[in-house]
Amino acid sequence: MSSRLNRLPEVILLHILSLMPTKSAVQTSILSKSWRYRWTLVTNLDFYYNGRHPSDERSFIKFVARVLNSCKTSQVKLFRLHLLCPQVRSLCVSKLIDKAVRLNVHELDIVSPKLDFPLSMFTCKTLTKLRIRHKFNHYNNWVCPSYVYLPCLKTIDIARYSSSIINVFKLIHGCPVLESLSLEIAKRNNEGDYLFNIPTLKRLKLIFRSRTNNVINKVVLRVPNLEYLFVGGVLHSLFVMEDLSSMVGASIACYKGMVNDMWFELLNEIRGVQNLSIQDVQFTSALPTFPNMEHLELKGFSQHGLITQFLDSCPELKSLCIDEVVGRFFKKPKQSSWIEPKLVPACMLTNLTTIKCSISRGWKCDIKFPEYVLGNAEVLKTVTIIGENLCLEEENRLCAKLLELPRVSRHCKIHFRSWKK
Repeated sequence: MSSRLNRLPEVILLHILSLMPTKSAVQTSILSKSWRYRWTLVTNLDFYYNGRHPSDERSFIKFVARVLNSCKTSQVKLFRLHLLCPQVRSLCVSKLIDKAVRLNVHELDIVSPKLDFPLSMFTCKTLTKLRIRHKFNHYNNWVCPSYVYLPCLKTIDIARYSSSIINVFKLIHGCPVLESLSLEIAKRNNEGDYLFNIPTLKRLKLIFRSRTNNVINKVVLRVPNLEYLFVGGVLHSLFVMEDLSSMVGASIACYKGMVNDMWFELLNEIRGVQNLSIQDVQFTSALPTFPNMEHLELKGFSQHGLITQFLDSCPELKSLCIDEVVGRFFKKPKQSSWIEPKLVPACMLTNLTTIKCSISRGWKCDIKFPEYVLGNAEVLKTVTIIGENLCLEEENRLCAKLLELPRVSRHCKIHFRSWKK
């Protein structure tokens, strides 16, 4: 086997080793003399420790340190260190990261219950992507120094963060070319408004996990080049957006069952987007008009009234995707929740060409919405119906019903797909 592998070009061999967990790559040193030190040239270093045997934690840390000291490559493309052991010392993690920085690391992917980053990381000239995951919230103890300069860092992804948000903003301000920021806040301290003043930012993802904080603050976005925005979780913030002329797409996702008027305020701020995805968000106010909306995705909407509101609010809509049009009924519902609008929405007369929706049964009340769409969308080209968790008999019955429905558009085609959980 080793003789066959040796026939491959060295670049291919090193690429294969870089795709393996580093422990496995090191073990290839026993294959032959030519393989003894080949692993020292890999550019991806991937370490994982599940913490099931705390007594092995020191041996694991020593192994990672030996690998870093033995590396002969001029640069490390990726250093991934996932530690799931709460006993790990933050100083040990800091030293390992420092060794990776000195190897001109490009991407850092760190998961650890305790974090204390070395000063060298905050001035790394080669770092392009930083991903931090906190395993246990109460150990979020890393502190950002006053001076940060990361000239090549384009992507920051920080999850389950519950320490002072000031550290994150210090980090952001030292990244002159930052393009993508993902921030998941597990608990918000009352530190006033959040100001994201990032001229280069193109993608922003904010997730708020706190369910108990009743203090309302502001999230101010000064991001003139932002193209995509995601906001999820529990919203306790009012969004103020100064210039979103470049934003094309947005997604919002709420915890199920939570009604909050601030979601409507956010929706009003992003009404100029072309693509929008909404999940489990309920509104008590009338929707704003979306003059540029072309693609809309609705997830977790059990009331057809909201779907009708969206159709009325999007005159330029071309594509509509709906998941969970009706609830997941275990018993046959008494009647459909679909209420036919008095006037056909403008988008159905001029622009709407593609519809995709999922239904969970083939009952008559389930196909009221597809029936209305097929009978009123004049330029419709494609309707895709996804039958979820149906037996063969239900699939056949549903297909037969769909094919019998009248279509106002002569060019409309119906596609049926079956999906089982």
